[in-house]
Amino acid sequence: MPRVLLIDADGEKQGEMPISAALEAAREAGLDLVEVAPNSAPPVCKILDYGKFRFEEQKKKAETRKKAKRVELKEIKVRPNIDDHDYEVKMKAIHRFFEEGDKVKVTLRFRGREMQHTNLGMDLLDRMRTELDGIAKVEHEPRFEGRQVVMVMAPRA
Repeated sequence: MPRVLLIDADGEKQGEMPISAALEAAREAGLDLVEVAPNSAPPVCKILDYGKFRFEEQKKKAETRKKAKRVELKEIKVRPNIDDHDYEVKMKAIHRFFEEGDKVKVTLRFRGREMQHTNLGMDLLDRMRTELDGIAKVEHEPRFEGRQVVMVMAPRA
């Protein structure tokens, strides 16, 4: 006959016993017999209120989900002829995003005649990539989407 290690409603070990005896003890207590460690030898069963047990498990799962950090995609928009100070401000924001664990989408927008000088934009994105090489990796290489170039970077773990 299969045997289980029984823990009563107060959390005290009652010892190893047949399943039928464990079920009888649970019935006498007016509670349920729940297998809490099926892989141990012998399996561990506990006398408890199963509805309350499931409710507590759901609360624990919800709590861990609430504490989990969601990775957001932040967007930084730049132009090919950005001024040095503006560039530094954008880079400071990107550093802050990476410290918070977020990904950054760099959007480089071209207007009018700037489309003839796309090489200036690509140089700017290369400059950003080399400056951020220590703390971030390029997830999506720069690619054209109409009049703009998009590059996605993620923090290094």
